[in-house]
Amino acid sequence: MRKGVWRVDGQGANAVDGDVVWAPGKSLWNSTTYVGAIALAPSHFSWDACAVFLALSYPTLLLGHSIGMHRRLIHKTFDCPKPVERILVWLGVLVGMAGPFGILRIHDIRDWAQRQPECHDFFAHRRGIWLDALWQLHCTFRFRSAPRFIIEPEFNLDPWYRFMDATWPLHQCALAAALYALGGMDWVVWGVFVRVAVSVTSHWVVTYFAHNPGPGRWIVRGAGVQACNLPGWGLLTHGECWHNNHHAFPESARLGIAPGELDPGWHVLLCLERWRLVSNLGLPRGVDRRDDLRFATTCATNAPGG
Repeated sequence: MRKGVWRVDGQGANAVDGDVVWAPGKSLWNSTTYVGAIALAPSHFSWDACAVFLALSYPTLLLGHSIGMHRRLIHKTFDCPKPVERILVWLGVLVGMAGPFGILRIHDIRDWAQRQPECHDFFAHRRGIWLDALWQLHCTFRFRSAPRFIIEPEFNLDPWYRFMDATWPLHQCALAAALYALGGMDWVVWGVFVRVAVSVTSHWVVTYFAHNPGPGRWIVRGAGVQACNLPGWGLLTHGECWHNNHHAFPESARLGIAPGELDPGWHVLLCLERWRLVSNLGLPRGVDRRDDLRFATTCATNAPGG
C-alpha cells in the first residue's frame, strides 16, 4: 500500500483457525439502534425528520467514512493538514460503526486475512447472507494464532484520536441532544437511530456483495478472497462499490478508475484539492509495478488467485 501502510504482522498467525464468538458490546450497540429505529421510526415520522436523516447520512458516509476513515486514515491515499484529517475522521465517527482505532483494526485484520491463500468464512463472507449478517453485526473472530496489529504512532499517540476512540458512542448522545433541541424527538429518532441503523447495514451489505463473485478486471495473486465491482451503485456507495479496483490498487484515492465508474468520493477530493485542503492524491500504480496482479478472464473473481 502507499507509503508503507502495513499495520498487521502475520508472522506465525493463521487466518483459518479460530471461532466466531459473540461480541456483547458490538451486539448491544447494533441491537439498540435497530430496535430503536424499528420501534420508534413509524410514530416519529415527519418530512423534516426525514430531511435530517438524509442530510446527515450521505455526508457522514461520504466525507466521514469513505474519504476520512477509508481513503485517508486507513490507506493514506492523500495528504491533508491535520485539522482537515481530524474533521473528516470525526465525521466518520458520527457514522456510528466504531472509533478510528476500531475501524483500523476491523479493516486491516480482514484485509490481511483475505490476502492469505486461505482464510475463515468470517473474513471471506462465503456463508449465506443472513448468517453473515449475524456474524458481522453481532460477533467477532477469535484467532487461535492471531496476527499482531500495530497502529503507527502518528495516530496511536494522537490525543484527539485516542479521545475519539474512547468516546465514539457518546458522540451520538451529543448529536441527539443537539437534534432534540432543534427539532424534538422526531429528529432524534431519524437523525440518530434510523441513520446509524441504515449506515451500519448499508456498509455491511456493500462489504458482503463486494466480496462475493461478481464482475472485476483484476485478480490479486495468491489472495484467497477476490473482490468484485458492483456496477450501478456508485452514487449510493460513494464509489466504494468499485471494490475489485480497490483490492488491486489500495494506494489509489480514486476507486472508480474506468470510464463510467462513478466515484463521488473522488470528485469531492478533486474539489478539496482545488480548495487546497488536500494534496498528493494517489492514483493506481503504473503497469511496471503490477506483478502482484493478473488480468481477470472471468467475472467470478472470488476464486483464489494464481
